[in-house]
Amino acid sequence: MSKGNINISTENIFPIIKKFLYSDHEIFLRELVSNATDATLKLKHLFSIGEAKGDYGTPQIEIKIDKKKKTLHIIDQGIGMTKDEVEKYINEIAFSGAEEFVEKYKDKIEDSGIIGHFGLGFYSSFMVADNVQILTKSYKKGSQAVKWECDGSPAYTIENIDKKERGTEIILHISKEEKAFLEENKINELLTKYNRFMPIPIKHGTREETETIGEGDDAKEKKTTVDNIINNPTPAWTKKPADLKPEDYKSFYRELYPMQFEEPLFNIHLNVDYPFNLTGILYFPRITKNMEIQKDRIQLYQNQVFVTDNVEGIVPDFLQMLRGVIDSPDIPLNVSRSYLQSDGAVKKISGYITKKVADKLNSIFKKDRKDFESKWEDIKLIIEYGMLSEDKFFEKAQKFAMYPVVDGANYTLKELKEKIKDTQTDKDDNLIVLYTSDKDKQHSYIETAQAKGYDVVLLDSPIVPHLIQKLETENEKVKFTRVDADFIDNLINKDDTKISKLSDEEKTKLEEIVKGIVPGATYTVQMEALDSAENPFIITQPEFMRRYKEMSQTGGGMMGMGEMPEMYNLIVNSNHSLMDKILKAKKNKEKYVNQALDLAKLSQNLLTGKEMTAFIKRSFELMK
Repeated sequence: MSKGNINISTENIFPIIKKFLYSDHEIFLRELVSNATDATLKLKHLFSIGEAKGDYGTPQIEIKIDKKKKTLHIIDQGIGMTKDEVEKYINEIAFSGAEEFVEKYKDKIEDSGIIGHFGLGFYSSFMVADNVQILTKSYKKGSQAVKWECDGSPAYTIENIDKKERGTEIILHISKEEKAFLEENKINELLTKYNRFMPIPIKHGTREETETIGEGDDAKEKKTTVDNIINNPTPAWTKKPADLKPEDYKSFYRELYPMQFEEPLFNIHLNVDYPFNLTGILYFPRITKNMEIQKDRIQLYQNQVFVTDNVEGIVPDFLQMLRGVIDSPDIPLNVSRSYLQSDGAVKKISGYITKKVADKLNSIFKKDRKDFESKWEDIKLIIEYGMLSEDKFFEKAQKFAMYPVVDGANYTLKELKEKIKDTQTDKDDNLIVLYTSDKDKQHSYIETAQAKGYDVVLLDSPIVPHLIQKLETENEKVKFTRVDADFIDNLINKDDTKISKLSDEEKTKLEEIVKGIVPGATYTVQMEALDSAENPFIITQPEFMRRYKEMSQTGGGMMGMGEMPEMYNLIVNSNHSLMDKILKAKKNKEKYVNQALDLAKLSQNLLTGKEMTAFIKRSFELMK
């Protein structure tokens, strides 16, 4: 047996490591299983190039608990180490990483998210163990097996042992404070969380399989004890898209989200090897405007090792509503968020994912437009958010973003502009895209527009005010106007001019009467000579004021507009027969005006509370 001290200049390094890494203490198992996987894959490579001789076999990694001895064992059948390699990799290289970690971050205890960045994986063992042993034998012919042991101080021992099988066994003597890691359920939970897609089979205990032999009355059940392999070493994203069928993608989705009963709409398989390595599968779930958006559903892996489900900075913000897996060896394990946000490779990955998703959506659109249109309602929020937040996505989305006409067909913006270019313009030759944000609340306005042959587009996502602002900026001479922004003939340029049935004197008198009754702080009275069949009073809300108020309420727009009181236009139809009644009435002027105003409010869903009660009471009185 030989003894030694790890060559360090930092005092009490192990207590410092424990203090720094405590918030992430459970990752020790991920780190050790990852090391075991690396050792096994290295051996596989050596066999493939003829450097290693003999039988590679079917190696696996085993996790065992010995409750009596209070030990946790991580066993692999990989490359193993000689005594010299233990000295080099455990006492020098790995520990120098630990020392660098402490030196760099000893004054920043809160920033513990850089463990793996310094190759500190093995020494994370000391977060949960009072004593750590390594039993290892190299694959090299004639190698002597050795045992390394350390109790969490700079002192260690190393001695020769009798171990016949190649590979490494790590034995952790779990400390009293961390006894939860001696529970089968806890270890199973961690293996499932971090290692369920590792490329080498991981055994954790055994399980019974039941097989039925024979048929009918002669049928018998045969129980067999088999290894409990907790992982799927070849998940769908590691395979070529050509080798997968639609059912394979659905099956993998169910594997990722066993409690999610609704099938995804479609998937996008990512596969790139230049200028960086990236694989993965992203799924589009059904998202409606009333559903609470769930982020943190995309899982990030590094070489099939789970890293995090917080992919902020790696996946563009608008795609964080998707689900699935991204795997890239170019993203280091356990790095701080600030590191991710400033890393050049990560930014390229984010840009690639945006491009790939946009290209796939366009491909689906071109291949089967009818199917794409049927899914638009479920995916539009993601696409519209992407158009608003990512310029490159906005450019590509012009080809497939849909603008559905109320109760009618779906159009791209280019198609819509072509359809309405001869019918929907204003006096300045701007193309007017009429839209509704709520088919039910704005029904009467939609009906009026449709009766005149105009198309009304349904844009009801919560981010629409921001989106149409961007669309107007990118499309010259195109204006989006909500269908209730003004009387329809004021929105669309018409050559014919309606003649008022009232004289100028009567119009002036009528305007004075209405202004004297209607609250001026809320309504701007606007006299219009409309068709006599139109409503007597029509409430509209100017597009500019309403849009910017909505934008300020959802982030953006003009500062403070969300605090402004509601302002409306009250259009008085001077050609309606009620106007004559109001002018001639001696007692009921106020009742008629208020009744017409409340009916207009009712059409805009503005009548509530005391005003609704007064309206009902007045209605019955007027019917007497």
